[in-house]
Amino acid sequence: MLRVTGIKIPVTDKVADLQAALLQKLGIPARDLHGFTIYRQSLDARSREMIYWVYTLDARVKNESRLLKKHAGDKTISRAAYPVYRPVKPGREKLPHRPVIIGTGPAGLFAGLLLARTGYRPVLLERGADVDTRTRVVARFWQEGHLDPGCNVQFGEGGAGTFSDGKLTTLINDHRCRFVLEEFVRFGAPEEILYYYRPHIGTDILRLVVKNMRNEITRLGGEVRFNNHVTDIQIGDNRLQGLVINGTEKLPATVAILACGHSARDTFALLVERGIKAGPKPFSIGVRIEHPQELINVAQYKKFAGVEGLGPADYKLAYHAPDGRSAYTFCMCPGGTVVAAASEPGGVVTNGMSTYARDGENANSALLVGVTPEDFGDEHPLAGVEFQRRWERLAFRLGGENYHAPVQLVGDFLAGRPSEQLGQVRPTYRPGVTLQDLKKCLPAYVVATLREAITVFDRKVYGFALPEAVLTGVETRSSSPVRIWRDENYEASTGGLYPAGEGAGYAGGIVSAAVDGLKVAEAIISRYRPLE
Repeated sequence: MLRVTGIKIPVTDKVADLQAALLQKLGIPARDLHGFTIYRQSLDARSREMIYWVYTLDARVKNESRLLKKHAGDKTISRAAYPVYRPVKPGREKLPHRPVIIGTGPAGLFAGLLLARTGYRPVLLERGADVDTRTRVVARFWQEGHLDPGCNVQFGEGGAGTFSDGKLTTLINDHRCRFVLEEFVRFGAPEEILYYYRPHIGTDILRLVVKNMRNEITRLGGEVRFNNHVTDIQIGDNRLQGLVINGTEKLPATVAILACGHSARDTFALLVERGIKAGPKPFSIGVRIEHPQELINVAQYKKFAGVEGLGPADYKLAYHAPDGRSAYTFCMCPGGTVVAAASEPGGVVTNGMSTYARDGENANSALLVGVTPEDFGDEHPLAGVEFQRRWERLAFRLGGENYHAPVQLVGDFLAGRPSEQLGQVRPTYRPGVTLQDLKKCLPAYVVATLREAITVFDRKVYGFALPEAVLTGVETRSSSPVRIWRDENYEASTGGLYPAGEGAGYAGGIVSAAVDGLKVAEAIISRYRPLE
């Protein structure tokens, strides 16, 4: 196949005649084109005069070699190449017990899928509930403010990403990324995630996808156990010997993938108590900011806002302060909602979520400032966890100690005064909000950096500093505050334990966590032979 890049179609064209554009680019008649597929679709909005869809197409053509020779000087026409995922060859060591995976987020699910397909019959332990039960429990929390510490936005089938926008963008360059996207499509995600430049699934479809993945794992001989919380780790001669589940059940295990997620604070504490090497790592803290989605559409699309097919606009912004701090937007949810994401009693945590349609009235994004272990005031491995807790508990008290979140209008935040009434932007956070002064639940240097960043971002996205835009506090779970040490073979300081994914400190999103889960599973496969 030939890969043809840079095919531009105006967004105002009601029918994107890609075939005609492809034929023109190649200079061939229709009879010589045997078919084509979209490899990549992106948006070019740099010109005020027109916004373009930009396509990369893979074409099956007659006399491919002749065409390549004809266009030898054109770098936009080449032979198509696809990253191919090739499983590793199994090792020879015998596994005394089935491999165990702790957690069913992206890292755990993809590790489980690969191990199940290769004949290892893994056991997946999930402290929370299955996705259907979890959805009902989370909905009740959002409606009534009754938190279930064992089953919430952070814990349960699919991990924290299940209640998010389902973004599949990643900064890593790994051939496994394509495999991850293909598997998502196989299990129910829209095919467009294979080629769209900012792919997302949406929380509604993602719930179906993770359920289908679980069913595939069990069909292949694996086992998925819900409400199975690992409460202790049994170690002998510095190697894993077994796991204790729910304080009573003892499960023999000599190989376990630890994919517990970034909010498993009790698990982090257990690891430190058992002498497993870990340390604090940088993460970010801040707020959620909400604007009318229409304002963002106009700011980004200008006169083309509302053109059919464009969809809701998004943004990605960064600011580097003179003092060395950095602020940035993260997990931007067009047409989404701000959600209550607490997992511990007495703390308020926010996150963003949207469905596949992204058809809500508001746009929201995390607005964060990076923090480092130097900010935590302690060198303990769990110092970052305690740093998170401090601000979450302050937000809980400011909100009224009922899981309502403290909010402040952008205009008041910039002026340094508490908000007294809401304006045109209605907060989407449930179970409710309380007007407050957010400087009471954020570090002073975070407040100062955010104020500078909002002003700068307003020059990049006009209206970002809208006085009636809403800030909701606090967002503290952007990534794990802990990194669990592992060697070049992905093994922790305790043999047989394999930290993986975002919670272990080695990923930062759905795709990168899934890729890390695959890498760890490959390490196990390359060492041990499948179960007999």
